[in-house]
Amino acid sequence: MIARRAFLGWCALTAARAAALPKITGFRTHKHTIGNRDYLFLEVATDGGLTGLGEGSLPYRVEIVEQAIRWLEPHLVGQVSSGAEDHWNRIYHQLSRWRDGSVLMTALSAVDIALWDLEGKRLGEPVWRMLGAAQAKRLRAYYSHWDHGVSERTEAGWAKWTESSRAKGWTAVKWVVPRHENEQERIRRTVADIAAVRKAGGPDFEIALEMFETFTVRSALAFAEAVAPYRPWFIEEPVLRENAAVLGEVAARSPVPLAGGEGLLTRYDFKALLDAKGARVLQPDVVHCGGITELRKIAALCEVYGGEMAPHMWYGPVAHVASLQAMMPVRNFLAQEWDGGSEQLFVELTRGTFPVQSGGGVLAAEKPGLGLEMDWGMLERRFPYAGRRVTPQITPKKG
Repeated sequence: MIARRAFLGWCALTAARAAALPKITGFRTHKHTIGNRDYLFLEVATDGGLTGLGEGSLPYRVEIVEQAIRWLEPHLVGQVSSGAEDHWNRIYHQLSRWRDGSVLMTALSAVDIALWDLEGKRLGEPVWRMLGAAQAKRLRAYYSHWDHGVSERTEAGWAKWTESSRAKGWTAVKWVVPRHENEQERIRRTVADIAAVRKAGGPDFEIALEMFETFTVRSALAFAEAVAPYRPWFIEEPVLRENAAVLGEVAARSPVPLAGGEGLLTRYDFKALLDAKGARVLQPDVVHCGGITELRKIAALCEVYGGEMAPHMWYGPVAHVASLQAMMPVRNFLAQEWDGGSEQLFVELTRGTFPVQSGGGVLAAEKPGLGLEMDWGMLERRFPYAGRRVTPQITPKKG
């Protein structure tokens, strides 16, 4: 009798706890234009008063992503906010067999990030602790699109910018190689640039080069051989990202390691890249690959193949922090891409809750969830949505 009563009591307690879990009541989206970039943020509201933050920024496509998020909304309203993986599986595998593509995966990513933020807030724990990290640690970050801050692309200009960046704690940087000249001029200019930075930064200053998918196999190999004496950390996506076999061909012959993956979606795409040995450094983006849930699976897959993780990032504060927190317990983590030029703005837009680089890395907050507090009023006043509907020509002819 006592055992039966104990069992019934346990059942009643379990049912009460399940009933007490917050249920999703609706979505709120926020679109903003900052400089030449559009941003899309998501708030997932619950009946318990908690709100989760997500981000679905996708260049030139935020309006379409917003509609995809709205399509997902009725499939989540009324559901408990806990169980991000169950929600992920249901959305990806059950709602439709037509489930892939950057727009749909970005919408799923935004929802997934928000659900992780909600669960952390419900439990009073940071996301990184729920993912398995015992304590916060400073993760290495590299300054992306670093050349935007250089005053002039001369040896003196590069030296001044390198010294300034090092003084602020940066130990690794990346920039996009020249895109609009012929092949030989692009290589000559890049060699001059990297030589100047290497001279000013010293042997331990890491330099990565974004090649923007604008080379052929032949010209990519010529480029890699030309910059190899200056020891780049990696070269990123020299040829079209869709063709894993061709990336593998370049990687097999390049004297510099290849990185890639910012445009790939889910672990299945990354398995093809890994099988082709097309990159030793993987760069999935948390707002496109399927959110925190899928980013962790890609990291585990990457470890099996002996690769390293350097997640792509060029979006807003929510995306930056979501990626950083997801990487906290990852054993094969190399570095987190970081928009160093937007740090102070992101601090302002998050009421001081956005983490900033120091000592070459970034430390995630101990606060529950993602630890961010968005200032929607400031965003609306300073950065109303303008909508960039015309894509500039960004890919020159390959020489």
